[in-house]
Amino acid sequence: MIGLLDLIGFALGGAIMITMAIGIVLSAFIPALDRWSKRYFIALFSLMFICVVSCFLALVFWYDPSMAQVSRIVYFTQGMFLATPIFMPMLFILHYSGEKIKNSPLFWLVTSILGVYFVVHIVTQFTDVFYYVTPDNQFIRGPLWAFWVFPLAVCMVLNTTGLFYRVKKIPKKYFAALLIYLFYMTTVILFHMFYSVEIPVVLGMSLFAIVSFALILADNMDNHLKNEHQIAHQRAEIMVLQMRPHFIFNTMMGIYYLCDQDAKKAKQVTLDFTSYLRKNFTAIASEEPVPFSDELEHTRAYLAVEQAQFEDTLFIDFDTPYCAFRIPPLTLQPIVENAVKHGMKSSNDPIHITIVTRHTNNAVEIIVEDDGVGFDPARNSDDNDPHIALNNIKERLEMMCKGKLTISPREGGGTSMRITLPNEN
Repeated sequence: MIGLLDLIGFALGGAIMITMAIGIVLSAFIPALDRWSKRYFIALFSLMFICVVSCFLALVFWYDPSMAQVSRIVYFTQGMFLATPIFMPMLFILHYSGEKIKNSPLFWLVTSILGVYFVVHIVTQFTDVFYYVTPDNQFIRGPLWAFWVFPLAVCMVLNTTGLFYRVKKIPKKYFAALLIYLFYMTTVILFHMFYSVEIPVVLGMSLFAIVSFALILADNMDNHLKNEHQIAHQRAEIMVLQMRPHFIFNTMMGIYYLCDQDAKKAKQVTLDFTSYLRKNFTAIASEEPVPFSDELEHTRAYLAVEQAQFEDTLFIDFDTPYCAFRIPPLTLQPIVENAVKHGMKSSNDPIHITIVTRHTNNAVEIIVEDDGVGFDPARNSDDNDPHIALNNIKERLEMMCKGKLTISPREGGGTSMRITLPNEN
């Protein structure tokens, strides 16, 4: 008859098996994990899965006297995987203390003692002095049972000592998790010298696997987000440094000819162009959202330069009563530049661009519309610059402000670009 403790063992074993299987899948497919952590946790959860399966099978076959031979295989498998709670945390300690594993005395000492344990464990299959299974499927501990478990206890003490020796090298939260685990597991293995307690061993190791996985996943996610933020910032820098050469060339040549034709206007264009360049390079150093008024000033400087060259074909209307919010640097100006560039493409007709801000109960909207030929992704597929710039803006809006950029055709022709920012921004 199945007792209460056995029912608890079945339930616990099943829960741990499911948890370890989920751990294997998460370790394999979560992209934020670094390469070492991915391989480590796949191996750890896989070994733990096999170990708990063997413990589960031991409980299943316990009540069938005819399964003595199968039980011997199961107990042998359990004994082999008892090294997992010792060897895997030791690798964890060495890795996060920054040591090369193969050059570590702790690695070779623990490995050597575990080698002795494995030899003894193999010998157990040919003698009854450590443990044996009776013909009617009863597990009996032999007179030297404690000596069979003793190498595992020594390894746990070595791991604990090695952890304290590296206390200044290991992050505090990893040190605390390891210390709690090693204290628990050392106690359990010492108890295992006198009693068979496979389930508490597996439970302790499972809890360590889950806690350490959660800690490392959290750290890796933080690093992943920081890297994404840095990449977005670097893309902004690249976008600044890749300003259209022909725009700079045309502006400088325009100033050159204006010096003879209209010196006052040449001075104003030079001032506007200087302001435009200053705003571009100031944006490189900005890692946080900036006041919209700064972006608007930057955009006005850019448009003033463009209007000096296309004064009869480029017309701008500003309707921006609300400016009390922040947006990522280099957001509005590149969008307006895109409207100018593609609104005038292949056409000598005048183009009108409107820049509007709206404040609602739920969001802030910035709308840039033009009545030009429009931006057709299919038609412009040979020109990657606008795609790169707009994708960059979309990524930074989402990451820095939880905002979004949508592009759609404008009624009557042209293009409409809309930035939507939540009010908490």
